[in-house]
Amino acid sequence: MNLNKFIDHTNLAVNATELDIRQLCAEALEYDFAAVCVNPIWVKLCADLLRDSEVKVCTVIGFPTGAHMPEAKLIEAQVALVNGAQELDTVINIAALRAEDIEMLRDDIEPLADAAHAAGAILKVILETALLEDDEIVRACNLCWDFGADFVKTSTGMLLPGMAEGGQTGASLHAVGLMARHAAGASNQGVPMGVKASGGIRDRDTAIDMIEAGATRIGTSSGIPICTCAHRSGSSGY
Repeated sequence: MNLNKFIDHTNLAVNATELDIRQLCAEALEYDFAAVCVNPIWVKLCADLLRDSEVKVCTVIGFPTGAHMPEAKLIEAQVALVNGAQELDTVINIAALRAEDIEMLRDDIEPLADAAHAAGAILKVILETALLEDDEIVRACNLCWDFGADFVKTSTGMLLPGMAEGGQTGASLHAVGLMARHAAGASNQGVPMGVKASGGIRDRDTAIDMIEAGATRIGTSSGIPICTCAHRSGSSGY
């Protein structure tokens, strides 16, 4: 399994410096990760550093709460795309999802998908599954497909312990499997809808479990140990 090609090598720390982001990009090139995922202020730098490579530049939109006006999310996305973003990870309007406000969700997602696709980019929608019931996760997957998203994603990784029932704040195998089952028959622009597992994935075994549950991307700041450490079967490398 080429684990490196599943990895979105991530640094969304609020105190990340330019040196940190340069190191992130150097590591992504060395390990041939699928993408780097950074805050919007670093998109242009990453696009310059990763130019002519296969490593994509991903950034976050409406992060980390999703409780932003659709117009603000769209402007943030448009600036990111101009600066060289090839993938956008937006946080869904959780309140609208829980209220079953379909039109508000359309306004939240569809313009971002249209803008991304017009620029040759893709859109991933973060559901924050630890805050949702199973039926809400299923509804979100179906609506994200309807509104043009290319991926659904589990988590921001920013929830604090105690914010979600049961203490689960990141990706779970249950949520990933549920998302994968409902994304399996969906596609946009002829490409099957993907599932990105993120939040608390720090070791190789957990990453493999998530992939076996149906994840097609892994968002993590632990990409290097995941790809280089031995796992339960005794193999190593990436």
